[in-house]
Amino acid sequence: MNAPETYPIELSFPDIRPYAAGNTGIPYVYSYDSGVPGRHTMINALTHGNEVCGAIAVMDLLDAGVRPARGRLTLAFANVDAYLRFDPARPDASRFVDQDFNRVWGATTLDDTSIDSSELRRARAMRPLVDSVDWLLDLHSMHERSAPLNVCGPLDKGIALARRLGVPAHIISDAGHPEGRRMRDYGDFGVADSAKNALLIECGQHWEASAANVAKDCCARFLLLAGNVDFGALPPGWLTAPAGPVQVVRVTEPVVARSTDFRFAAPYTGLERFAEAGTVIGWNEGEPVTTPYPDCVLVMPSLRQVRAGVTVVRFGQLLD
Repeated sequence: MNAPETYPIELSFPDIRPYAAGNTGIPYVYSYDSGVPGRHTMINALTHGNEVCGAIAVMDLLDAGVRPARGRLTLAFANVDAYLRFDPARPDASRFVDQDFNRVWGATTLDDTSIDSSELRRARAMRPLVDSVDWLLDLHSMHERSAPLNVCGPLDKGIALARRLGVPAHIISDAGHPEGRRMRDYGDFGVADSAKNALLIECGQHWEASAANVAKDCCARFLLLAGNVDFGALPPGWLTAPAGPVQVVRVTEPVVARSTDFRFAAPYTGLERFAEAGTVIGWNEGEPVTTPYPDCVLVMPSLRQVRAGVTVVRFGQLLD
């Protein structure tokens, strides 16, 4: 297995315990209704406990007193139990407590009371509120240093919303993970003819300073696009210039580790392109893993959480 690179922790992890009470009956979850017709928009942070950029953005929205002029705005810190365990000496260890919070959002999993975990309890508590959301923005960051990504799901409606948002410039259309359903694919977010929609933003490497700026920019643009707020209600300096024209990569298949015996052929970080089909990009228990078609793009390669059943990279095709 390739040794992962060690990244510096450039962001401070704020104390979110003062926000524990919430105002919804769900700890660490706030919701504000304007009383004026409009979308119910949710911005969610800390789907993973070591992804701090979203927590910084949500905390700053709360501290700035941002309220919707139309519709309803919900601001949430999700996997708080994992976040509160963050240890700079083991920064990847607080991704979750028992299981990945972003793999438990299948209705069968949520309804099966014979299974239990810290993450399932939290998802079940949040579920009734999430059921009422029209547009969801789920803020994440990545194991490896790479350009930010707008992960829009497999449906045309997700691609269209990502294009309208315009940031980040790289849009990834994918069906999720074999391990379980993501929050952004939950319920009607994943139904083609539903008006409900969701985006997942990978803001950069977990602890790089620029990830917090990407999170704030995406929050500001999402709230404007949803129609919840006007420009003057946004915290100053949150909007930044777009990186350039958007480009869509359609994920065609995941590469799933059979065990911890997986290694890459080079220190990939993401968005590498390979002109030739059949190029060896790694080995899965000694068996070569090759690109399935020309101009193949690698999406989010990482071995930090490698074990049997974990997606270690995805293959993608450029749509434009």
